[in-house]
Amino acid sequence: MPIDLDEKDKRAYSLIRNKLLYEGKKPTLREINAVTGGRSPRSASLVIDRLIRMGLLRKTGKTLKLAETPSLNTTSISTISIPLVGSVACGLPILARENIETFIPVSTAIAKKGSQYFLLRACGDSMNEAGINDGDILLVRQQNYADNGRKVVALIDDEATVKILDRRQNVVILRPKSSNSKHKPIIVTEDCQIQGEVISVLPKDIF
Repeated sequence: MPIDLDEKDKRAYSLIRNKLLYEGKKPTLREINAVTGGRSPRSASLVIDRLIRMGLLRKTGKTLKLAETPSLNTTSISTISIPLVGSVACGLPILARENIETFIPVSTAIAKKGSQYFLLRACGDSMNEAGINDGDILLVRQQNYADNGRKVVALIDDEATVKILDRRQNVVILRPKSSNSKHKPIIVTEDCQIQGEVISVLPKDIF
């Protein structure tokens, strides 16, 4: 029989699932209470215990893991499959079918409905002080514009680069944020091809 979660348990399970999958750690009791409306550590602990009894989670000591179970009603947790398109465009549009390595399910709590997304593997250390390290997988919302100060994916010489956007009059400056001084700003014209805005940084080991 499929499991039908109530709204609070659904939000809690979605949070726990995404934390374990994408960050490799369980959420704090405070984070669970923030999505369920609980008011004490006991409230969050009861939610976890309930999800364990439902067969959705399993606990060994202090370690919490996702249970492999067919009993979950898949409509309870909403995900969308997003293409991982490598780290460079190779002369083709980033979302060309030839570039797609795989599809990865991502919660609609992160990749919100109504927009299109792709995943891109970060290459190098030019954005390590912005929390983006070599090999990290970036969730990118597909769009051809962004506000100043946003982390964007731009197409430069047929290669995708991730930088911080800084528009100045008739030029666009793509600024690195790195501990490595070899990385310099890239100055381009206003017709710079922005492919999207970085929404989230996911661990490199998800694929």
